[in-house]
Amino acid sequence: MCSIHFNHSLATMNGNELMAHSLSLEQKTAFAFVGMLLVFLGLLIVRCFRILLDPYSSMPSSTWADGVEGLEKGTFEYALT
Repeated sequence: MCSIHFNHSLATMNGNELMAHSLSLEQKTAFAFVGMLLVFLGLLIVRCFRILLDPYSSMPSSTWADGVEGLEKGTFEYALT
């Protein structure tokens, strides 16, 4: 039905022959892209843990109603105008 060919030549190579086997441009690009994604993931994980450990330091001290002038902050009439 399906014939799958397994390349066992890499398993029999020693260290010097394995290093001489170069990667194609597509493989190098894929490894570089995966490496950049892993760095980005690491930065996001560090940032998330910093927010989890100290959540109030990343919040701004102002509120959404600080910019309201002339109207009382408890009313919603300014949102309709």
